[in-house]
Formats: sequence, structure tokens, C-alpha cells
Amino acid sequence: MSTDPLVPKEWIGKLSRLSISTKSKLRGLHKGSHRSQRFGASLDFSDFREYSPGDDVRQIDWNVYARTDKYFIKRFLDEQEMRVHILLDSTKSMGEKLKWTFSKQLAVSLGILVLQRDDRLSFSAVTNEKPPPFRRKGATYLKAFTQTISDLKEPIMTQSFSNNAISFLPKDSTVLFIITDCLESLESWEKLLQKLPRFAGDIRILQVITTEELAPSYTGDVQLQDVETSHLLNVSMSSKVIETYEHERKYHQQGLELLCSKFGVRLLQVNANDGISHVLFHQLLRANWVQ
Repeated sequence: MSTDPLVPKEWIGKLSRLSISTKSKLRGLHKGSHRSQRFGASLDFSDFREYSPGDDVRQIDWNVYARTDKYFIKRFLDEQEMRVHILLDSTKSMGEKLKWTFSKQLAVSLGILVLQRDDRLSFSAVTNEKPPPFRRKGATYLKAFTQTISDLKEPIMTQSFSNNAISFLPKDSTVLFIITDCLESLESWEKLLQKLPRFAGDIRILQVITTEELAPSYTGDVQLQDVETSHLLNVSMSSKVIETYEHERKYHQQGLELLCSKFGVRLLQVNANDGISHVLFHQLLRANWVQ
């Protein structure tokens, strides 16, 4: 296992006891660790049924035939793989040090949950360069995936995340995780959300925020800069300004929640100041995103 600080030793063991929970139909014909409702060829025996013409004769239980003089087929529970894609917002608004480190920790942790269960993981970060996505299956790739996330460059993309996200998505995911701060306009989010159900049956947005974004600590006369547009704004931080900011923030959040509900997307706001351990082992469990 990697010793990278993105994966603290004290909760690596805890992660091995968790798995991603979903009610979405599992995709893929390869075996994984998720038991489906159909019967197939895994090693988990279920029951017997009488032989019918066309059945695989190799599944006949000859011991049962010796006792009953009838042909019976062994039935085994089929196990199918979960296909999980993690999409990371790498626009400049994600570049604040605490937020970016926390977002990478989220990505690594979710990837570990997928790979250790022998499910198929894919990952992509929305960037200007558009590098090939990470696509692997199995625990042998845990270190490689952790290194992939560790090697990510600081967010510098100034283009819209919501306008570019679709081109980074595979079309066959069981679960799609989107790690973003959701700071773009509600109009752009609506355009993205209405397209997402074509790409996965279970779509989840982890909205990463910080305490400073919830309650800015600025005082006096300050010059603010939009990190994505470089636009400068001189502001006197009065109680009226703070009140207006709080009103606009709540309006945006409520609108985002309504849009997610409309398009069947699950939204969970997580505070980077709470720490990765709290989010993984408390918030995600309470939300039934992991089990």
C-alpha cells in the first residue's frame, strides 16, 4: 500500500471494511463481488433444478442422479462487477489548498473502495489537457491509482467545468461520483444534470466546500479576485454585504438541490474543514453511500 500522505495509515484498515452501496443495476459481464439476482457461474452454490434440454451437462450433479435416478442441475449465484467512475473538477475554484487536498483524498478513498472489491474503476479529471482516463480493476492497482491522484497538477482550468464534464465521462458506469464545489451558475448545472442519466444509473455529487466559503472572515476594505476570470472587485465588508452574500449562497444551494432532485441526482455537501475521516466514516455512512 502506498505511503502517500493522501492515504493516512490510521484509516486504510477501516476502508477495507467498507464498500459502495447502490441499488442501480450492475453492469458488465465480468465477475466482481456484488451478487446479482440472476444465476450464473460463480462458486457460490444456490440450489438444484431439474435438467432441461440445452442445459450445460457439466452442471449435472451425478451424486443426486445416483440417489434419485433423475438429472438435476447445480445452480450458482452470479456475481457481477460494479463499474464506478470518479470525475474530479479541476477548475481554478478548486485550487484552494485545503479544498484541493481534501478533494484528492476523497477521490483516492472512493477508488480504494472500488478496487479492493474487485470492481472496475475509471477516473478522470476535467482539465485543459484531457489526459487518458485511469481504467483498472482489482486491488493490485491501488498503489497505481493513489499515485495517479498524487501526481495531479494544481487546478488551473479557467473553462467551465459543467460545460466540459460530459466529454470526460464513460457511457457504462453503474455509479458516477462527481467531486466539485458546484460554484458555477444554476443554468449551466441544469444543462449538465439533464444529460448525466445517460451515463450512469446512480449519479452522486460530492459538493466540496470550506468553512471560509460558508462564513467569510474578511473585514474592512478588501479587494476580491475571481480566481477563474481574474476579475477584481473592491468591497467594504459590512454586515449588509455579508447578509447579501449569505442570501445569494443559500439561493444557489437551494436551487442546486432542487435541480438534483429533478434529475434524480444525489447531492451531498461535505466540508473540507471537517477532515476526510469524518466524511468517510460518518457522512457517507449516514447517507448510505457506503456500507
